[in-house]
Order: sequence, then structure tokens, then C-alpha cells
Amino acid sequence: MSIVRNLALALTLTTATVALTGLPNMAKAATTAHELDVDSAASLHTLESTNGFAKRLAHEAKAILIFPNIVKAGLIFGGAFGEGELIQGSQVDGYFNSITGSWGLQAGGQSYSYVVFLMTDNALKYVHDTHGWEIGVGPTVVVVDEGVAKNLSTSTLKDDAYAFIYGQQGLMAGISIEGTKISHVHM
Repeated sequence: MSIVRNLALALTLTTATVALTGLPNMAKAATTAHELDVDSAASLHTLESTNGFAKRLAHEAKAILIFPNIVKAGLIFGGAFGEGELIQGSQVDGYFNSITGSWGLQAGGQSYSYVVFLMTDNALKYVHDTHGWEIGVGPTVVVVDEGVAKNLSTSTLKDDAYAFIYGQQGLMAGISIEGTKISHVHM
């Protein structure tokens, strides 16, 4: 029994090592506000050019939270981190970080982007008034996938916020933003 357990542990460690050594190539954190502005604009453009519904939401939203480069890694315990910004109209309305912790059966690493369209004044106020917004607490956030997008139109939008996760790269299954903490930072 211990041989099987040792082989499983060795395989898990090897997979995690291979995945983690590739992380620097998958996502680069912005180091200045200007770099984050450029990365966020490019990321939003990528989403809008590949998803017509996201483009329509961008025109209806009160504000947009953009996280262009989230890096996630884990081996039993995991975490994800990235920097982003809040865009209101055509102006940057603040800089934020996104932090997620997790545990369970996981090994590997990946990068991805996500955008949250804030549709109501209450959702925007909540982001401004809290010093740390946890997704799943506060405004209702719907993660939009192909199935959800087919059933929504700009006339049926009723939730506070809609999130799109895209651009996944790496060796890790599944992405969730539930429990992600978004905090205002100064750049």
C-alpha cells in the first residue's frame, strides 16, 4: 500500500513541478498602473472580439472590473492571484487585486483572465464601499458560459453582475471565482 501511495505522491509532485515551472511564461503581473491599463484594455478587447454578448454587456454596464492575468497554482492547497482595474465609462476608477485560496484534490498551474460587468448602481457602490469584496457575498454575480449566454439578452438582465472567465492556459482542471476576494490597492 505504501508503494502505491509513494508512486501517487511522486506523480503528483512531478505534475505540479512541471506545471509550476511553466507559470512564468503563462502570465506576467503588471508592475505599473500604465502596464495594467494596457493589459486590461487588450484583455477586454479579446473578450469582446470573441463574445458578442460580452460586447453588448460592456455598453450596458455601470462599470467593468478587468483582471487580465490571474495565475493559479496548487498541490492539495492552492491559490490564485492577479491585478486588475475598475473602468467606469472610459476612465480607470481604481486598481484592485484578486486573491483566491483553495484546497482539495488539485495539482498543477494555469493562468486565465476574467471580467466582471457591474450592471447596477448598488453593485458599483458595494465595490467602492467595501474594503474587500468576496464574490458570493454581496451583489449577485452570474458566471456566464455558453449556456447562460444563450438564455440572456440585454432586456432580460436582472442580476447585479455578470462574469466571464476566458483565456485559460496551463495544466489544471476547472476554474471558479466563487470565494475570490477583490480588494482595492494603490498603484
